[in-house]
Amino acid sequence: MNFLSLFVLIPLLMLGGLYLAKGIKAIRGVMVAGSTALLILSIVLTFLYLGERQAGATAEMLFRADTVWYAPLHISYSVGVDGISVAMLLLSAVIVFTGTFASWKLQPLTKEYFLWFTLLSMGVFGFFISIDLFTMFMFYEIALIPMYLLIGVWGSGRKEYAAMKLTLMLMGGSAFLLIGILGIFFGAGGTTMNILEIARLHNIPFAQQCIWFPLTFLGFGVLGALFPFHTWSPDGHASAPTAVSMLHAGVLMKLGGYGCFRIAMYLMPEAANELGWIFLILTGISVVYGAFSACVQTDLKYINAYSSVSHCGLVLFAILMMNQTAATGAVLQMLSHGLMTALFFALIGMIYGRTHTRDVRELSGLMKVMPFLSVCYVIAGLANLGLPGLSGFVAEMTIFVGSFQNFDVFHRTLTIIACSSIVITAVYILRLVGKILYGTCTNKHHLALADATWDERFAVICLIICVAGLGMAPFWVSHMIGESVLPVVSHLIP
Repeated sequence: MNFLSLFVLIPLLMLGGLYLAKGIKAIRGVMVAGSTALLILSIVLTFLYLGERQAGATAEMLFRADTVWYAPLHISYSVGVDGISVAMLLLSAVIVFTGTFASWKLQPLTKEYFLWFTLLSMGVFGFFISIDLFTMFMFYEIALIPMYLLIGVWGSGRKEYAAMKLTLMLMGGSAFLLIGILGIFFGAGGTTMNILEIARLHNIPFAQQCIWFPLTFLGFGVLGALFPFHTWSPDGHASAPTAVSMLHAGVLMKLGGYGCFRIAMYLMPEAANELGWIFLILTGISVVYGAFSACVQTDLKYINAYSSVSHCGLVLFAILMMNQTAATGAVLQMLSHGLMTALFFALIGMIYGRTHTRDVRELSGLMKVMPFLSVCYVIAGLANLGLPGLSGFVAEMTIFVGSFQNFDVFHRTLTIIACSSIVITAVYILRLVGKILYGTCTNKHHLALADATWDERFAVICLIICVAGLGMAPFWVSHMIGESVLPVVSHLIP
């Protein structure tokens, strides 16, 4: 069996174990064992990949395997990884592992919750290892479908409305994506669905590229919170339970940016050069609009959700700049934002679980009541606004430096506009931290609240270590990513 297939097999075994588990301790045991195995597997894969590259491996994708599923349509189970895939698998494993501990005390229907959570995780892992269009789309759908139940059953607030809105909008994006994928397949001759082979043949007519590129980019862009199709994101985040928000914003939204880069840009480079400016304007709007929207929100989850719209907009913005530095920054931003937003949503869930409110106007003086959670919230905020030494600075600096390498007025003007989001982010983060953490605690019931428990501390500390580690030692990651974005970027150079 191929090594990469373990990323799908382990979640399948977890689903079986959860189905047979009796009692909360057995359920937790299955989740801890499975998520730990996935984390160890992703770390081992990272070292194996780096070792292969240092040994002089020249293949674009490593650890490949191809098994024919349905020969008449040339559908195969094709897997392989490059530096981008390895980074995304590592991020996913960290979020699943910490999300397990963030859901430690979840009630009711604990078994059912973890079954859907694990199925979502399996879809994410399968998507990142796939190099076949059909297989990738299949895992993409597996990752999206559980969100409806996870929010609709275990969510809060207007959960039914949020779950339905999210599902309908993402399924609409999937419809565009399916049309785009079929167009790519038949446009390339209808002989293979393997992404690498289609890129190597490079025979999709330009006129067809101009049809399928917008559909494919839009299909993935909906999940990446592309303006004006982002409205599902804040409602979905606000209603989702803590670990689902962590996985949704931390990993699931990255499927959008990854798909835009791996399929839309890579397989249709001429159309990307011709039509990319349209989506570049839309992503620029996402960056600034998301930051401004976060400034006027009063709900902690909505603030972080609109912040995610802004930061995920930066990912698509950098991809469309079509150079190696900006593309490397886009992947770094996916990693950084995934860790930061997971940390934010974990902390917000812990604060809400104690205070029973997410309204900023009702929170104050929490630093004296729950100092551990408050300090961690400050660290998350500083990472979000791009403090040097934390992951946000490395990612955003790489994006803006790469974007400014385009010497024409249009690209540089948009880059300067996007840079303004840094200032706007600092405004709402610093104002938020000052309002809810410092000053006098005005609610006497909050004075009796307890600080984080051991499972919460463990999840939060793991995420902070990752945020600080990426911020202080980014070179091995950026080098690994930079080598992998080069084949894609080389296709985009006219």
